[in-house]
Amino acid sequence: MGSPGKAKRGIPPKEDFNAWYPAIVEIADLVDKRYPIKGMDVWKPYGWRMMSLIDSLTRSEMSRTGHDEYNFPLLVPEDLLEKENQLVSMLKAARDTGTDPSELRMGEVEGGFKKEVYWVKHGGDDELEVPMFLRPTSETPMYTMFSLWIRSHADLPLKTFQIVNTFRYETKQTRSFIRVREIHFFEAHTAHADEQGATEQIAEDAQMVQRLLHDLCFPAIVSKRPVWDTFPGAWYSTAVDAVMPNGRTLQVATYHHYRDQWARAFDLSYEDASGQTRYCHQTTFGMSERLLGAVVGMHGDDNGLIIPPSIAPIQVVIMPVAAHTDSNVMPRVSQLAEHLSGSGIRVHLDDRDLRPGAKHYDWEIKGVPVRLEIGPRDLTSGNCVVSLRTGGKSEVPLDGITQTVTDLLDSVSDELRARSHSYASDLIRPFPGLIQNGTTWQVQAPLDDGYVYELAFDGNDADAEILEKSTGLTLLGDCVTPYDEPVPCAVTGVQTTRRQHLARMY
Repeated sequence: MGSPGKAKRGIPPKEDFNAWYPAIVEIADLVDKRYPIKGMDVWKPYGWRMMSLIDSLTRSEMSRTGHDEYNFPLLVPEDLLEKENQLVSMLKAARDTGTDPSELRMGEVEGGFKKEVYWVKHGGDDELEVPMFLRPTSETPMYTMFSLWIRSHADLPLKTFQIVNTFRYETKQTRSFIRVREIHFFEAHTAHADEQGATEQIAEDAQMVQRLLHDLCFPAIVSKRPVWDTFPGAWYSTAVDAVMPNGRTLQVATYHHYRDQWARAFDLSYEDASGQTRYCHQTTFGMSERLLGAVVGMHGDDNGLIIPPSIAPIQVVIMPVAAHTDSNVMPRVSQLAEHLSGSGIRVHLDDRDLRPGAKHYDWEIKGVPVRLEIGPRDLTSGNCVVSLRTGGKSEVPLDGITQTVTDLLDSVSDELRARSHSYASDLIRPFPGLIQNGTTWQVQAPLDDGYVYELAFDGNDADAEILEKSTGLTLLGDCVTPYDEPVPCAVTGVQTTRRQHLARMY
């Protein structure tokens, strides 16, 4: 997305994404990674404001769709975790011994989060009778309470969400926003009278994700995960994967249809209109700060961040020029800043005693969408100079500036959408196919690193394993946008419209 080979203020070129990403996160002052616990960064004001604006977009969607916000305790007693693990183990065993074992991968490790949790075993000097852990997610504590709240069909649907921190002992290499141990987490949990109600909720979740991605100005691959990659305890899982500039996919959202599997374990039942006792059907929908990681990675360039206007802490920065030569400049720019701010635009007046070039550098790194410059000549002409972070510089009239700025912000969003769609499309290639030689398989042509490969696939688990072993990539599952016409399966040759992707995942 940026010109190769450039470096600015210590920013590596974006073509070296693995070096560029952590550098820009720090140089743009989003987080401080020096906190003495690996994977637990300190949010700086600029980064936290961006995350808070993403949260605001999410809360707006939750309000629009009738979800209520809750806040559940951070600590969960060990016995509830054991209850969850028993459920997960039971469901995995049922899955592994199902009527069609060819669709299942054998030798899976025990599911659940037990190996990832942080434990609390003392209160002061006293050892706790029941150890507790920091929530890795919230099914267990929430459903414990749901069973107390839901008694009748009149209590349904129950649509809840919370935005909290969750904790997972991540043993892989940590990376700000992408792989951390303290996770800024959104989770929606719902309970419904029947499977149809839960299915309709999943459709609503999918719509909300698309609205949010539109605001964040980047596309994603949406796939129904294969059986072996389904969240333990879910009937099925759908994941939303952004394609990062290095060709790796980043899972930024998931939604799960549980049917009544968790409800049976937590006695989440209700009395229907006829007086019969029935189990609820449930869904979950989760996102995290990975959304911000995707925004940083997708939109930034060699000069710094480029922030979509929807989540830009500063949408417009106003810079007075040569104010020391004309006493009218500062009152005019202050008036302009107040006017734009009163119209709901997030504005910052940069009146620092610095050279214009230094200010330009700073705001480029910060990714502010629009810059306005006003000096004595502009006051005379009735114009101001506008620069867009996506490129382009022009003079615009000060008269009607609010509408002009609004239109410019929209144009920045449109440009970012166009760029990110084009860029992501360039990173997705057709899979070259497989060749079978006796009992072995190999790819027909070498796969280039840094790309996602698209293919038709309609095989079973054994066929999927052939693909993954032959390529070293992971099968993402059934894309929600199938092929218009049947295409031969990459392994079996059977005609199918099932579109899938192979990728290296974060």
